Amino acid sequence: MSVEQRLQEVRTRIGKAEETANRSAGSVSLVAVSKTFDAGDIRPVIAAGQRVFGENRVQESQGKWPELKAETPGITLHLIGPLQSNKAADAVALFDVIETVDREKIARALADEMAKQGKSPKLYVQVNTGLEPQKAGIEPKETAAFVALCRNELGLAVEGLMCIPPADENPGPHFALLAKLAKECRVEKLSMGMSGDFETAVEFGATSVRVGSAIFGAR
Repeated sequence: MSVEQRLQEVRTRIGKAEETANRSAGSVSLVAVSKTFDAGDIRPVIAAGQRVFGENRVQESQGKWPELKAETPGITLHLIGPLQSNKAADAVALFDVIETVDREKIARALADEMAKQGKSPKLYVQVNTGLEPQKAGIEPKETAAFVALCRNELGLAVEGLMCIPPADENPGPHFALLAKLAKECRVEKLSMGMSGDFETAVEFGATSVRVGSAIFGAR
């Protein structure tokens, strides 16, 4: 299949998952994950109507997205990979949504840069639902306090939570936990679900799913 056909297939599957979960059509946003793909690979997906994209690395994104965004107004770019504090300025300048706020140092760096640049990218807190030592994210039990710190002390408008369940576990309980934490924290957005499990994520209340290989093919 062409990349356009794969994109349409993913959109159809999201629509069916919404219907199965008794959710309104269009309630789940598709974030097309374009990490490791160059501008030439991304342009056909843009031409097919996709406007929301996700990238893992700030430096890689700087090499392709300023030009792509200039070519096509209305693109929303999500940072879905780990963020180092020394890249906070670049992230605030380029990204519309930063999904990987996971510690106080990063939150403070983002607050400083947002004030300096006069920009307000939307922010999500990444939660390490599987308590995996090699993975970024705040611990579930610390999530409410961290969101409160971001909001009350740093003035950051956290709008969502994000998670990446362990690869070898059933993702459902992790998605359920993230949805529970979102209610406790009074955030509306849930970024969860990838190419292998996005339909399950829709069932558990995802407001956006991050799909790469099912659209762009193997990396």
